[in-house]
Amino acid sequence: MYETGIKSKERVSHKIKPPGAYPESRPGFTDIIGTINKAENAFKEPHYELIAPDKLVDGEKKNKQKKSSKEENQVKEKTLDELLEDLDSLVGLDNIKQNVKSLINYVKIRDLREENELPNPPLSLHMIFTGNPGTGKTTVARILSELYKAIGVLSKGQLVEVDRSGLVAGFVGQTAIKTSDAVSDALGGILFIDEAYALAPEAGASNDFGREAIETLIKLMEDNRNDLIVIVAGYNEPMERFIASNPGLESRFNRYFIFEDYNSNELFDIFDTMCRQSEYILTDDAIEYAREYFNRIYETRDSNFSNARNARNFFENIVSVHSDRISLINGHTRDDLITVILSDLEIATEA
Repeated sequence: MYETGIKSKERVSHKIKPPGAYPESRPGFTDIIGTINKAENAFKEPHYELIAPDKLVDGEKKNKQKKSSKEENQVKEKTLDELLEDLDSLVGLDNIKQNVKSLINYVKIRDLREENELPNPPLSLHMIFTGNPGTGKTTVARILSELYKAIGVLSKGQLVEVDRSGLVAGFVGQTAIKTSDAVSDALGGILFIDEAYALAPEAGASNDFGREAIETLIKLMEDNRNDLIVIVAGYNEPMERFIASNPGLESRFNRYFIFEDYNSNELFDIFDTMCRQSEYILTDDAIEYAREYFNRIYETRDSNFSNARNARNFFENIVSVHSDRISLINGHTRDDLITVILSDLEIATEA
C-alpha cells in the first residue's frame, strides 16, 4: 500500500473555521490567512509524490552505500609495498632508492628494539637533498612522506612545499609567524623547503629576515620532533653554505641525499615513458633521433641543466608540432593521431 508524503486536503482543512466564524479583528484575519497559506504550500512541497515505503528505504540504503564506497576510495591509502613499487618505478636514482630503503629498515628495526626494551640512539630523520633541478627531489620527498605514514613515523603523511617566500615576510616580527604557519601545516608530515639556501644571508648582509626564519624553524623542529620531518633542498655548494650558517642546522640535518644528473639513457627513458602514457608512438628514425638528442644535451650540459624538465619540455614541443601537422590532414586516421615522425622531432628541437 503506497502512502503520500503529505496530508490530504480534508486533514489539512479541518483546522479552518467555517464561514461566519472568522473574527473581525485584524490579528485574527492574519491568522486565518496564514493558515490558508500553509495549507496551499503543503500541496506545493516536492515530496507529495507517491513512494513505496520499502523502495524509499532501499533507495536510502543504496545512496548511503554509494556515498560510503566513494568516501572509502577517497581516503584509501597505499600500502608499504605499493609505495616501494612507486619508488622503484622512478627512472634512475639507484643510490637514492637504496638510501630510502635503508631508512625504512632502520626505523622498522628501531621499533622492534623498542618492543624488546632495548635502547635506541636519538633519531633524526631531517634530510638534505642536493642536486640540480629536475632530478626528482620533490617526487622522492612526496613518496617519503607516504612511506613514513605507512610505517607509523608520521601521523598524516602530507607534503608541504615552500621556498623563501613561504617562510620570510617583509616586516619585523612577521617572519616568525609565517614560518610557524608553514610548520603548523606540515605537522604530521614533511615540510619541504626548496632552494633553502636563500634563507641564509650572504656575507655582510644586514637586516635579512631569513635568519629569523632559520631560528624559528630550528626551535619548531625541536618542539615537534616526534611528528615532523623537514627536508631542505637545493644546489650542492649553496646548501653547504646554508647548513654552515647556523650551528643548529648542522646538528639537526645529518642525512644527505645527493641527486645526480640523469644520463642520456635515463633522459630517453623518461621521455619514452611520457610518450607511452599519452599513447604516442615514435617511428624508428624518430626514436634514433631522440636518443641522439638526449645524448647531445647531456654531453653539453652546464649548471643550468634541468634534467627531467628538459625531457618534458622536449615532449611538449613535439606534441605541439605533431598537432599542427595533423590538423592539416583531411580525414586523418587513428594512426595519424598517435604516430610521431622524424620531422616532428626535428622541428621541435628548433622550437
